[in-house]
Amino acid sequence: QVQLVESGGGLVQPGGSLRLSCATSGIAFSIYTMGWYRQAPGKQRELAARIRSGGSITYADSVKGRFTISRDNAKNTVYLQMNSLKPEDTAVYYCSAGLAYDPTYWGQGTQVTVSS
Repeated sequence: QVQLVESGGGLVQPGGSLRLSCATSGIAFSIYTMGWYRQAPGKQRELAARIRSGGSITYADSVKGRFTISRDNAKNTVYLQMNSLKPEDTAVYYCSAGLAYDPTYWGQGTQVTVSS
């Protein structure tokens, strides 16, 4: 049974930081492309960041320079360090896993709210 479990979301003030984690089980983690997507109210789900098995990384333009994605293959976990958070970063953040660019598996999501 495949499981992706996100943690680390919450309420933070503008300019603050959060670190999201996604612990996985049931997949050969090291060969999967791992991603973080987000969905704001009334908007479509969008890619925030993606890291391939070989380590190549893609960021959405809106998060470049502020977010950092990383993976720990020994712990089967992917992270998203989010700095300089803005109110427009408010969304449910989802972890994803796939063998190509399109995700096959999704986590349940974690809420990130940026507000003063």
